Amino acid sequence: MRRIHDTRNYHRHGRIDLMTEFTISESLCSADSLYSKALKLSSSYGEMVGRKLTEMSLLRPGCRICEVGGGYGSLMRGLLETHSPLIGQVLMIDLSGRLLKRQRECLKPWGSKVTFVHADISELIPSLRGVDLVILNEVIGDLDTWTDLSAGALPGEVAKFVCDYGLEIPEGDKIHFNIGALRLLEEICRKGSPAFISEHSSDPIIPPGMDYLARGLTPDGFPREIRLKDHTEYTIRFSHLMRVAEALGRKTRTGSLIEFLGIKETPGLRFIFTAQASAKDEQAIVLEFLDHVREYRWLIVSGD
Repeated sequence: MRRIHDTRNYHRHGRIDLMTEFTISESLCSADSLYSKALKLSSSYGEMVGRKLTEMSLLRPGCRICEVGGGYGSLMRGLLETHSPLIGQVLMIDLSGRLLKRQRECLKPWGSKVTFVHADISELIPSLRGVDLVILNEVIGDLDTWTDLSAGALPGEVAKFVCDYGLEIPEGDKIHFNIGALRLLEEICRKGSPAFISEHSSDPIIPPGMDYLARGLTPDGFPREIRLKDHTEYTIRFSHLMRVAEALGRKTRTGSLIEFLGIKETPGLRFIFTAQASAKDEQAIVLEFLDHVREYRWLIVSGD
Protein backbone atom coordinates (compact mmCIF):
# COMPACT_ATOMS: atom_id res chain seq x y z
CA MET A 1 0.00 0.00 0.00
CA ARG A 2 1.38 3.40 -0.94
CA ARG A 3 2.16 5.77 1.91
CA ILE A 4 4.62 8.46 2.98
CA HIS A 5 7.41 7.11 5.15
CA ASP A 6 8.23 9.71 7.83
CA THR A 7 11.09 9.46 10.39
CA ARG A 8 10.32 12.66 12.33
CA ASN A 9 9.02 10.87 15.42
CA TYR A 10 12.10 8.66 15.57
CA HIS A 11 14.48 11.61 15.32
CA ARG A 12 12.53 13.75 17.80
CA HIS A 13 12.07 11.09 20.47
CA GLY A 14 14.23 8.06 19.65
CA ARG A 15 17.37 7.03 21.53
CA ILE A 16 19.57 7.55 18.49
CA ASP A 17 22.86 5.67 18.49
CA LEU A 18 24.92 6.17 15.33
CA MET A 19 27.20 3.34 16.38
CA THR A 20 24.39 0.90 15.49
CA GLU A 21 24.42 2.01 11.85
CA PHE A 22 27.21 2.63 9.40
CA THR A 23 28.09 6.25 8.58
CA ILE A 24 31.03 7.62 6.63
CA SER A 25 31.40 10.65 8.90
CA GLU A 26 31.78 8.52 12.04
CA SER A 27 33.86 5.78 10.41
CA LEU A 28 36.34 8.42 9.22
CA CYS A 29 35.88 10.83 12.14
CA SER A 30 39.66 11.22 12.40
CA ALA A 31 42.84 10.10 10.68
CA ASP A 32 43.36 7.79 13.67
CA SER A 33 40.07 5.87 13.35
CA LEU A 34 40.21 2.12 12.71
CA TYR A 35 38.72 2.61 9.25
CA SER A 36 41.12 5.43 8.30
CA LYS A 37 44.11 3.35 9.36
CA ALA A 38 42.88 0.20 7.59
CA LEU A 39 42.29 2.16 4.37
CA LYS A 40 45.50 4.19 4.83
CA LEU A 41 43.66 7.52 4.74
CA SER A 42 45.56 10.40 6.31
CA SER A 43 42.66 12.86 6.70
CA SER A 44 39.32 12.94 8.48
CA TYR A 45 36.18 13.00 6.39
CA GLY A 46 35.49 16.61 7.43
CA GLU A 47 38.94 17.65 6.22
CA MET A 48 38.31 15.92 2.88
CA VAL A 49 34.97 17.69 2.48
CA GLY A 50 36.66 21.01 3.24
CA ARG A 51 39.37 20.30 0.70
CA LYS A 52 36.80 19.58 -2.04
CA LEU A 53 34.76 22.68 -1.18
CA THR A 54 37.87 24.86 -1.25
CA GLU A 55 38.97 23.33 -4.55
CA MET A 56 35.58 24.26 -6.02
CA SER A 57 35.73 27.79 -4.55
CA LEU A 58 32.71 27.17 -2.31
CA LEU A 59 34.62 27.64 0.93
CA ARG A 60 35.69 31.26 0.94
CA PRO A 61 36.80 33.70 3.68
CA GLY A 62 33.88 34.49 5.98
CA CYS A 63 31.78 31.61 4.63
CA ARG A 64 28.52 31.01 6.54
CA ILE A 65 27.77 27.28 6.63
CA CYS A 66 24.57 25.47 7.57
CA GLU A 67 24.85 21.75 8.28
CA VAL A 68 21.58 19.83 8.54
CA GLY A 69 21.44 16.63 10.58
CA GLY A 70 25.08 16.77 11.67
CA GLY A 71 25.06 13.53 13.68
CA TYR A 72 27.73 13.63 16.41
CA GLY A 73 29.37 16.71 14.84
CA SER A 74 32.33 14.80 13.43
CA LEU A 75 32.20 16.19 9.89
CA MET A 76 31.98 19.79 11.13
CA ARG A 77 34.75 19.22 13.67
CA GLY A 78 37.07 17.97 10.92
CA LEU A 79 36.08 20.90 8.73
CA LEU A 80 36.73 23.45 11.47
CA GLU A 81 39.98 21.84 12.59
CA THR A 82 41.50 22.32 9.15
CA HIS A 83 39.57 25.18 7.52
CA SER A 84 38.41 27.38 10.40
CA PRO A 85 40.12 30.55 9.06
CA LEU A 86 37.79 30.44 6.04
CA ILE A 87 34.63 29.89 8.08
CA GLY A 88 32.81 32.89 9.51
CA GLN A 89 29.81 31.23 11.10
CA VAL A 90 28.31 27.74 11.40
CA LEU A 91 24.64 26.91 11.92
CA MET A 92 23.87 23.34 13.03
CA ILE A 93 20.22 22.36 12.53
CA ASP A 94 18.91 19.06 13.86
CA LEU A 95 15.55 17.52 14.68
CA SER A 96 17.13 15.43 17.43
CA GLY A 97 17.79 17.15 20.74
CA ARG A 98 20.05 14.23 21.72
CA LEU A 99 22.25 14.70 18.68
CA LEU A 100 22.38 18.47 19.15
CA LYS A 101 23.71 17.86 22.65
CA ARG A 102 26.49 15.67 21.21
CA GLN A 103 27.25 18.33 18.59
CA ARG A 104 27.53 21.04 21.26
CA GLU A 105 30.13 18.99 23.12
CA CYS A 106 32.02 18.09 19.96
CA LEU A 107 32.18 21.67 18.66
CA LYS A 108 32.71 23.44 21.99
CA PRO A 109 36.27 24.57 21.08
CA TRP A 110 34.84 26.94 18.43
CA GLY A 111 32.55 28.71 20.89
CA SER A 112 30.31 31.43 19.47
CA LYS A 113 31.33 30.62 15.91
CA VAL A 114 28.78 27.77 16.04
CA THR A 115 25.04 28.17 16.66
CA PHE A 116 22.71 25.22 17.32
CA VAL A 117 19.04 25.13 16.33
CA HIS A 118 16.61 22.40 17.34
CA ALA A 119 14.23 22.35 14.37
CA ASP A 120 12.86 20.49 11.37
CA ILE A 121 14.73 21.82 8.33
CA SER A 122 11.66 21.25 6.15
CA GLU A 123 9.79 23.79 8.28
CA LEU A 124 12.69 26.14 8.91
CA ILE A 125 14.14 26.53 5.43
CA PRO A 126 11.60 29.08 4.10
CA SER A 127 12.90 31.55 6.71
CA LEU A 128 16.60 30.62 6.43
CA ARG A 129 18.71 33.62 5.44
CA GLY A 130 22.37 34.53 4.99
CA VAL A 131 23.73 31.05 4.27
CA ASP A 132 26.60 30.64 1.80
CA LEU A 133 26.72 26.84 1.84
CA VAL A 134 24.41 24.01 2.95
CA ILE A 135 25.81 20.62 3.94
CA LEU A 136 23.48 17.62 3.74
CA ASN A 137 25.68 14.69 4.62
CA GLU A 138 24.06 11.26 5.08
CA VAL A 139 20.75 12.86 5.97
CA ILE A 140 18.42 13.13 2.96
CA GLY A 141 17.73 9.38 3.01
CA ASP A 142 15.80 10.08 6.23
CA LEU A 143 13.45 12.59 4.61
CA ASP A 144 9.85 11.86 3.54
CA THR A 145 9.61 9.08 0.97
CA TRP A 146 6.55 7.88 -0.90
CA THR A 147 6.60 4.08 -0.97
CA ASP A 148 5.09 1.42 -3.24
CA LEU A 149 4.06 3.73 -6.07
CA SER A 150 3.15 2.77 -9.63
CA ALA A 151 3.70 5.03 -12.65
CA GLY A 152 0.00 5.01 -13.52
CA ALA A 153 -1.23 6.16 -10.13
CA LEU A 154 1.16 8.76 -8.73
CA PRO A 155 0.08 11.05 -5.86
CA GLY A 156 -0.51 14.63 -6.99
CA GLU A 157 2.69 16.12 -5.57
CA VAL A 158 4.81 13.32 -7.05
CA ALA A 159 3.10 13.63 -10.44
CA LYS A 160 3.84 17.38 -10.42
CA PHE A 161 7.56 16.83 -9.72
CA VAL A 162 7.73 14.19 -12.45
CA CYS A 163 6.03 16.49 -14.95
CA ASP A 164 7.76 19.76 -13.98
CA TYR A 165 11.27 18.31 -14.00
CA GLY A 166 10.97 15.47 -16.51
CA LEU A 167 11.89 12.82 -13.97
CA GLU A 168 12.17 9.25 -15.20
CA ILE A 169 9.77 6.73 -13.64
CA PRO A 170 9.76 3.04 -14.64
CA GLU A 171 6.56 1.46 -15.92
CA GLY A 172 5.24 -1.66 -14.26
CA ASP A 173 7.43 -1.75 -11.15
CA LYS A 174 6.48 -0.52 -7.70
CA ILE A 175 8.89 2.23 -6.72
CA HIS A 176 9.79 4.52 -3.83
CA PHE A 177 10.08 8.27 -4.46
CA ASN A 178 12.28 10.66 -2.40
CA ILE A 179 9.77 13.50 -2.18
CA GLY A 180 11.31 15.10 0.95
CA ALA A 181 14.81 15.25 -0.56
CA LEU A 182 13.47 16.84 -3.74
CA ARG A 183 11.35 19.38 -1.84
CA LEU A 184 14.34 20.43 0.24
CA LEU A 185 16.71 20.67 -2.72
CA GLU A 186 14.13 22.68 -4.67
CA GLU A 187 13.93 25.22 -1.84
CA ILE A 188 17.74 25.41 -1.48
CA CYS A 189 18.13 26.02 -5.22
CA ARG A 190 15.49 28.73 -5.21
CA LYS A 191 17.33 30.49 -2.41
CA GLY A 192 20.53 30.33 -4.47
CA SER A 193 22.59 28.56 -1.81
CA PRO A 194 25.27 26.10 -2.97
CA ALA A 195 25.01 22.66 -1.38
CA PHE A 196 27.17 19.63 -0.67
CA ILE A 197 25.20 16.37 -0.56
CA SER A 198 26.33 12.83 0.21
CA GLU A 199 24.18 9.74 0.65
CA HIS A 200 23.56 6.12 -0.30
CA SER A 201 22.44 6.25 -3.96
CA SER A 202 20.14 4.02 -5.94
CA ASP A 203 22.13 4.89 -9.08
CA PRO A 204 25.72 4.49 -7.87
CA ILE A 205 28.87 5.27 -9.84
CA ILE A 206 31.56 2.60 -9.72
CA PRO A 207 35.10 3.98 -10.24
CA PRO A 208 37.09 2.81 -13.28
CA GLY A 209 39.09 -0.34 -12.57
CA MET A 210 36.90 -1.30 -9.62
CA ASP A 211 34.09 -3.06 -11.50
CA TYR A 212 34.09 -5.87 -8.95
CA LEU A 213 32.38 -3.47 -6.51
CA ALA A 214 29.28 -3.48 -8.74
CA ARG A 215 28.43 -7.04 -7.73
CA GLY A 216 24.87 -7.11 -6.42
CA LEU A 217 24.23 -3.42 -7.18
CA THR A 218 21.83 -1.94 -9.72
CA PRO A 219 23.72 0.96 -11.35
CA ASP A 220 20.54 2.62 -12.64
CA GLY A 221 18.07 1.66 -9.95
CA PHE A 222 15.38 3.38 -7.90
CA PRO A 223 15.31 3.95 -4.15
CA ARG A 224 15.39 0.88 -1.93
CA GLU A 225 14.58 0.50 1.75
CA ILE A 226 17.45 0.33 4.26
CA ARG A 227 16.27 -1.19 7.51
CA LEU A 228 18.15 0.05 10.56
CA LYS A 229 17.69 -0.18 14.31
CA ASP A 230 14.26 1.29 15.17
CA HIS A 231 13.81 3.05 11.83
CA THR A 232 14.08 2.82 8.06
CA GLU A 233 15.84 5.01 5.50
CA TYR A 234 15.83 5.01 1.69
CA THR A 235 18.55 5.33 -0.91
CA ILE A 236 18.45 8.39 -3.16
CA ARG A 237 17.96 8.65 -6.91
CA PHE A 238 20.76 11.16 -7.66
CA SER A 239 19.65 11.67 -11.26
CA HIS A 240 16.40 13.12 -9.85
CA LEU A 241 18.33 15.54 -7.62
CA MET A 242 20.40 16.68 -10.58
CA ARG A 243 17.38 17.17 -12.84
CA VAL A 244 15.69 19.40 -10.27
CA ALA A 245 18.82 21.48 -9.62
CA GLU A 246 19.65 21.94 -13.30
CA ALA A 247 16.06 22.85 -14.20
CA LEU A 248 16.29 25.62 -11.60
CA GLY A 249 19.42 27.01 -13.23
CA ARG A 250 21.98 25.45 -10.91
CA LYS A 251 25.11 23.56 -11.94
CA THR A 252 25.84 20.11 -10.63
CA ARG A 253 28.98 18.05 -10.15
CA THR A 254 28.87 14.51 -8.86
CA GLY A 255 30.91 11.37 -8.46
CA SER A 256 31.64 8.27 -6.48
CA LEU A 257 32.48 8.81 -2.83
CA ILE A 258 35.20 6.17 -3.22
CA GLU A 259 37.10 8.49 -5.56
CA PHE A 260 36.24 11.50 -3.37
CA LEU A 261 37.98 9.77 -0.44
CA GLY A 262 41.02 8.97 -2.57
CA ILE A 263 40.62 5.19 -2.27
CA LYS A 264 42.41 3.65 -5.22
CA GLU A 265 42.29 0.18 -6.70
CA THR A 266 44.85 -2.22 -5.26
CA PRO A 267 45.21 -6.00 -5.53
CA GLY A 268 44.57 -6.14 -1.79
CA LEU A 269 41.21 -4.37 -2.01
CA ARG A 270 40.15 -6.50 -4.96
CA PHE A 271 41.04 -9.71 -3.12
CA ILE A 272 39.29 -8.70 0.11
CA PHE A 273 36.07 -7.79 -1.68
CA THR A 274 35.88 -10.56 -4.29
CA ALA A 275 36.91 -13.28 -1.83
CA GLN A 276 34.85 -11.67 0.98
CA ALA A 277 38.01 -12.25 2.98
CA SER A 278 38.03 -11.21 6.62
CA ALA A 279 40.54 -13.52 8.27
CA LYS A 280 42.13 -10.49 9.94
CA ASP A 281 40.45 -7.63 11.78
CA GLU A 282 41.83 -5.13 9.29
CA GLN A 283 40.37 -7.11 6.36
CA ALA A 284 36.96 -7.23 8.05
CA ILE A 285 37.04 -3.46 8.50
CA VAL A 286 37.98 -2.86 4.86
CA LEU A 287 35.32 -5.29 3.62
CA GLU A 288 32.60 -3.64 5.69
CA PHE A 289 33.63 -0.18 4.53
CA LEU A 290 33.78 -1.10 0.82
CA ASP A 291 30.40 -2.82 1.00
CA HIS A 292 28.81 0.43 2.20
CA VAL A 293 30.83 3.16 0.48
CA ARG A 294 30.45 1.64 -3.02
CA GLU A 295 26.82 2.79 -2.97
CA TYR A 296 27.56 6.37 -1.94
CA ARG A 297 27.68 9.40 -4.22
CA TRP A 298 28.53 13.02 -3.59
CA LEU A 299 26.85 15.95 -5.30
CA ILE A 300 27.73 19.62 -5.33
CA VAL A 301 25.05 22.06 -6.46
CA SER A 302 26.29 25.55 -7.24
CA GLY A 303 25.55 28.63 -9.29
CA ASP A 304 28.68 28.44 -11.45
